Amino acid sequence: NFTDGQKNPWHCWVCNKKGTNLVTLLKQAKAPSEKIAEIKKHVSYKDYRDNTKKVEAINLPKEFKPLLELTKSDIKGRQALAYLKKRGVSKADIMRYNIGYCDGGVYDYMIVIPSYSHEGSLNYFVARNYNPHSPVKYKNPPMSKDVVPFELFINWSSPLILVEGMFDALAVKRNAIPLLGKHIQRELMKKIVTSEVKKIYIALDQDAQKDALKFCEQLLNEGKEVYLVNMQEKDPSEMGFSEVIKLIQETTPISGYDLMSLKFQMI
Repeated sequence: NFTDGQKNPWHCWVCNKKGTNLVTLLKQAKAPSEKIAEIKKHVSYKDYRDNTKKVEAINLPKEFKPLLELTKSDIKGRQALAYLKKRGVSKADIMRYNIGYCDGGVYDYMIVIPSYSHEGSLNYFVARNYNPHSPVKYKNPPMSKDVVPFELFINWSSPLILVEGMFDALAVKRNAIPLLGKHIQRELMKKIVTSEVKKIYIALDQDAQKDALKFCEQLLNEGKEVYLVNMQEKDPSEMGFSEVIKLIQETTPISGYDLMSLKFQMI
């Protein structure tokens, strides 16, 4: 179905795979690169490899203190540690992710969870208030979220698990990337599409199911094997490691027919 060059949808009635562009069809059929290059001359295709991104400079707050260096007299630090323990975050997690807290400044009474790029450079952080009486729960740095969170710990040839927040990723532990919200940022989508990863699990909250279905369709069109995890009105950080991993292991791949059925259910 070749239309205006922008969209040329295809659909296999045998295996039910489908997409919105002929390039994705040839990629799924493992066509030679020269054939794909020829098609690109005639259709509009968003190639995630083409664009380079300017990296924004970011630093941890000057009041940041690693929780591994906590002293017995540090009351704020003890409160932060107690909060993390209540959320199921272990000392091993604190060490692995360099989790700390802030004593003073704009991030006062906040736990800080850093994110590092594959090169080990800080690319983002999330600050979570552990004071139950504070009206402000989260405070993010003044920069774009268009990064790959926790990239330093991701194996791009193993199944990937997409979750909403950093605490959710800490709960899953294994190859989990937090979206820092309900959208897949461009840089993360680029990394997923161009990587060797074949299986992708989407484990978002129930209130983000429309977004989850959109991600399923995008990734199916890119030839990925996609699993939509039914979170059963909970998020991974509430469920804990054992329960969420069991749920993920029981999830089966979603098909184009499944996707269409779920979309109808949400109308």
